[in-house]
Amino acid sequence: MSARTRLRGRTLGVAATLAALSAAALTGAGGTAAAAPAEQLSGGQLAAVDYLSGKGVDRTEAVRRVLAQEGQTRTATQLAERLGGRMAGAYLDQGSGALVVNVTDDGAADEVRRTGATAKKVDRGVTDLNAAKARLDAAGKSAKGASWYVDVPNNQVVVQVPTDEQAGVTDLLRTAESLGGAARVERVEGRATTQAANLYGGQQIEFSVGGNSYVCSVGFNATDRYGRAAMITAGHCADGIDNGAFYRNGTYLGTAQAHSFPGNDYAYSTIDTRNWAPQGAVSQYNGYAVRVAGASQAPVGTTVCKSGRTTGWTCGQIQAYNVSVNYDNGDGTTSTVSGLVRSNTCTEGGDSGGSWIAGNYAQGVTSGGVGYRQNGKTVCGEKVGQPNVAYYQPIGEILSTYGLTLRTS
Repeated sequence: MSARTRLRGRTLGVAATLAALSAAALTGAGGTAAAAPAEQLSGGQLAAVDYLSGKGVDRTEAVRRVLAQEGQTRTATQLAERLGGRMAGAYLDQGSGALVVNVTDDGAADEVRRTGATAKKVDRGVTDLNAAKARLDAAGKSAKGASWYVDVPNNQVVVQVPTDEQAGVTDLLRTAESLGGAARVERVEGRATTQAANLYGGQQIEFSVGGNSYVCSVGFNATDRYGRAAMITAGHCADGIDNGAFYRNGTYLGTAQAHSFPGNDYAYSTIDTRNWAPQGAVSQYNGYAVRVAGASQAPVGTTVCKSGRTTGWTCGQIQAYNVSVNYDNGDGTTSTVSGLVRSNTCTEGGDSGGSWIAGNYAQGVTSGGVGYRQNGKTVCGEKVGQPNVAYYQPIGEILSTYGLTLRTS
């Protein structure tokens, strides 16, 4: 039996839907292909496929490359152990996806080819590159904003210096020059800086009500009418905390400023920028984030994606606007919220407040959904063979009500 529930504070599992990829080709280092079922792809691998597809790689080829990477990693590791200083790193060719191994002699090249990988003869072995890097380490301690690293594909060390040449870079540049062809200097915009931990839409937040601890998700970062950094989330995530604190990973995040629930379902808090650096982006839960370019109200039928701490990054379509829902509070009472948007996207407990985005445009924050019981937990519909039903609060009303400006990038 289903129930319409708010999604605050439950810890639930994550499942990936792989029906879109029924089969793929798995290619080893040597390029031989074998059939591989799509079930071999994890959620992270699917995100990698999406990334490669977005870079112009054919989707079937993207699946092949992602499935090959684990074997390529093992091959590179084993060759490094056997070849030692005769090897100068390995990398995946961005054009073909093949594993390329840099070596310094013909015997090592033959050994690489026997694994099926591509051998590339280079002038500098790993010992030479590490020695060059060590010299830069010693010379660059006072080089503000600079960075340096080993560029494996080009068999060099690279020194990146801000275009405005921050203080202390002279010794670093002189050392790079003395390394000759082993080093390459690049001028870059911006500079390397240390920061407070980044805060993205969709990440977990914690709070307490009446002695009980709960979790929700960040919706979007913003700036309030007083110029303070602000975090938007669901109203029921702030219901009962009354100017109380939000935390993330046990570290103070900010203090709730206002909330509206029931009737509406939105809230905002300050952000302590000593601890957190708010980003104009939403986590995809795969090591990447989607930038926020602004806010919009996408038409029904638009593909929309949600980021939340429990189910991560899930997508569906917008099905209806101006939806009224009577949430079952589990204690015989209900909470009515109006003006919501309905979608067939998987959401579960703890996703509340999380980000909804269409392309790069913010749409709203998670309010609730229809849940089903499975193994003692409440899960989204797709996990029990039922349609997903989720509701989110549109972003426009939140921004106008509280005088907030969305943080973009």
